[in-house]
Amino acid sequence: MAQSALRSVTVPPMDTYNQKLVANVHPPDWVNPKPAECYDLVVIGAGTAGLVSAKGAAGLGLGLKVALVERRLMGGDCLNVGCVPSKCLIRSSRVVADMKDAKPFGVEPPDQVKVNFPAVMERMRRVRARISPIDSPASAQKAGVDVFLGEGRFSGPDTLEVEGQTLRFKKAVITTGARAVEPPIEGIAAAGYLTNETVFTLTEQPQRLGVIGGGPIGCELAQTFRRLGSEVTLFERANHVLIREDADAAEIVQQSFIREGVNLVLGCQLNRVEKTSAGKVIYFTRNGVEESVTVDEILVGAGRAPNVEGLNLEAVGVEYDQRRGVFVNDYLQTTNPKIYAAGDICMNWKFTHAADAAARIVLKNTLFSPFGFGRNKLSDLVMPWATYTDPEIAHVGLYEHEAQKQGIEINTIKILFDDVDRALADGEEDGFVKIHYQKGSDKILGATIVARHAGEMISEITTAIVGKVGLGALAGAIHPYPTQAEAIKKAADAYRRTLLTPRSKMFLGWLIKLS
Repeated sequence: MAQSALRSVTVPPMDTYNQKLVANVHPPDWVNPKPAECYDLVVIGAGTAGLVSAKGAAGLGLGLKVALVERRLMGGDCLNVGCVPSKCLIRSSRVVADMKDAKPFGVEPPDQVKVNFPAVMERMRRVRARISPIDSPASAQKAGVDVFLGEGRFSGPDTLEVEGQTLRFKKAVITTGARAVEPPIEGIAAAGYLTNETVFTLTEQPQRLGVIGGGPIGCELAQTFRRLGSEVTLFERANHVLIREDADAAEIVQQSFIREGVNLVLGCQLNRVEKTSAGKVIYFTRNGVEESVTVDEILVGAGRAPNVEGLNLEAVGVEYDQRRGVFVNDYLQTTNPKIYAAGDICMNWKFTHAADAAARIVLKNTLFSPFGFGRNKLSDLVMPWATYTDPEIAHVGLYEHEAQKQGIEINTIKILFDDVDRALADGEEDGFVKIHYQKGSDKILGATIVARHAGEMISEITTAIVGKVGLGALAGAIHPYPTQAEAIKKAADAYRRTLLTPRSKMFLGWLIKLS
């Protein structure tokens, strides 16, 4: 066994929970194994795509030799600086919102809801540490994976160097992900700023927070910090937040932000940032006039760059771009036929579940598609996603404008939650289910849901699309009453009513007379 010269990794603050996290996902006493003579699969990067690729291959029980290389924290963004910590904070912020909004439910709220911000962050660290063993080197090793901690770089057509050792491979997968980038704003680096990679290290609450970017990350964290008590200003170049989402859906979220006191600066151009004794001053132009806002911290929620540096991709003929990442075809194969890629390093879908699904494609295509037969395609995936604001926005399939661009004629059914009994009982009627289906059939092409738990509801429609189940069949599926998911059945029932043409009504009348 060879001892790696492991670099020390810390995650501030190094309290009990972060010490446990680091001990699990980058143990300082980890000993890299002696490499096998040749690996069937070498995976570079231990985020979601990397872990699924490596553990999936090794766990098949076929005796495959699999190696996994990670230079920092196993678990990648999702565990350490993404899904897990952000949803912990969102949950705490929803408790605050529920307490403040208790009066309509016959419950007198306290005069002041006191938020213990250090305790909120401590809970996040505790939950993250509790989840972390599943992504640890020990867990991967138990599954049959040789785990190497350290910098990995290609050194030849079929070799990878890591911590002074050479790993020879038959196939390789690049899953090194992406990172937040510095925005091109004068003075912001000198003033200092947070990203999703550093915001979860906070132990003191910023009283005034400026959030740059009205996409999913910016919106989720802007609402969260506002609910936790910060004064939040959200800057967005466009004239609306969440511009890639359904416009009706984005409008509901935007109005929610306004009601909750998020200061929206829309249609603006950020000019510069200056650090002063009063705070960090953000200068921006809106409607041709320069204005400024002073904050204590700046959170950048826009801009990602693929982690292609240091891999020596030129040595193995893998083409890439500093902005777009590694180039892959529809089979997730790079320009080197022996090397594949998955996840944020090469895909437009930058979601944990997308990385997971892509890794499964890689497993099929690298190990079980001899001579290229039977390969799976990325474009065949039906990909849902959710933005975890309150209410949430969840979407799957085509938007209306995408269907029009493809020349597909569609009809749309929209069910408002103020027509759904459970939503009324929950006091959550501000939302809808919108389903697009192909004109002349009941084939579902896409859907958007706006609801407090839209992310939980979208899977029914995703399953219907994947299984080629139309609205007619959904109308026949019994939904428990009362649930908010009943809105989906209401949409399917609405489709059935469109089938009641004058001729069909005449036929039904004839049947009634004969009955």
